[in-house]
Amino acid sequence: MGRIVELDGDEMTRILWGRIKEELLLPYLNLDLEYYDLGLENRDATDDAVTLQAARAIRRHGVGVKCATITPNADRLVEYGLKRMYPSPNATIRSLLDGTIFRAPIVVPTIPRLVPGWKRPITIARHAHGDVYMGTEYRVPGPGKAELLFSDGFRRTVCDFPGPGVLSAMYNLDDSVQSFARSCMSFALSRHQDLWFSCKDTISKQYDGRFRDIFRETFQSEFQERFEASGIQYFYTLIDDAVARVMRSEGGFVWALKNYDGDVMSDMVAAAFGSLALMTSILVSPDGVREYEAAHGTVTRHYRRHLQGEKTSTNPVATIFAWTGALARRGELDGNQGMAGFAARLEEAVLDTIKSGISTRDLGGSADTDTFLTAVRSRL
Repeated sequence: MGRIVELDGDEMTRILWGRIKEELLLPYLNLDLEYYDLGLENRDATDDAVTLQAARAIRRHGVGVKCATITPNADRLVEYGLKRMYPSPNATIRSLLDGTIFRAPIVVPTIPRLVPGWKRPITIARHAHGDVYMGTEYRVPGPGKAELLFSDGFRRTVCDFPGPGVLSAMYNLDDSVQSFARSCMSFALSRHQDLWFSCKDTISKQYDGRFRDIFRETFQSEFQERFEASGIQYFYTLIDDAVARVMRSEGGFVWALKNYDGDVMSDMVAAAFGSLALMTSILVSPDGVREYEAAHGTVTRHYRRHLQGEKTSTNPVATIFAWTGALARRGELDGNQGMAGFAARLEEAVLDTIKSGISTRDLGGSADTDTFLTAVRSRL
């Protein structure tokens, strides 16, 4: 049996991670796991080397599953006594794997939708390289000139600062954008769904314009005939127009977005289908390597209550589905029907539990996390 790379995380999701393994996985499966602790304390202790080690392990074994992690800001730097503000571990992993993130809501028929017209899931395809997540920032202390320079002689004034301010530079690569376009188009074909792409090329004429052009060129040269044969469409529009169209749509399509846009819109889609904890997130690299995670964060508010001895009603569904996704993929690669079948049965047990009326408070229920996990295990 092949190995699954396990990436542990932070705060309340770290607590959920352990309980899910103890309650729903280890009693039933003999797993071959390669463990990496991406908790913030261990990232600090290893000078973040553990994040790169984990990413390389995922590339080596083909399947990873990741718990939510903290990306530290100034407050976290003080709270955890860190040596420095480390970059997002997700950004590091995504950059090394050159992957595209596909996020889709976990649809439960009994959970009301905040956008009633959305009858079918909307899959967010999020570019996973560059932009603000790998940007360079500077706190401008006082008056001065900021310039954009490149080694070929390009030079342009960004701003003549009259006083203090902030400055940011970000970048992307044609190769990465083209991989993103191909991944989105291949995914749409596999799902027999239309593909939308949106950005703001009217304002960002070079940066966003390059995304628009690469998508158009890739579609016309590699995918147009296949899309036409499948009866699906590729559609580009400005992101503000796309948001309005999405709200009026019935769903059932793939929506490709740049890194930051995809981060924001995936949370909107998840909340509209019921909860941030009802969304899958899969990082897919061009060579088929996959990493599965929950789309939400570390649930800090619940973690602080947990530290005070309170029972919390933290929704574990997305974290469970990260595990089932990884198990199903490992089973698919290994021809292990038992593991793939177990993953499907665990997902069914989770959905049956919610449909029976047992759910956490974010879904309108009253069950605490332990009660919910016990109910899932009884159905499993």
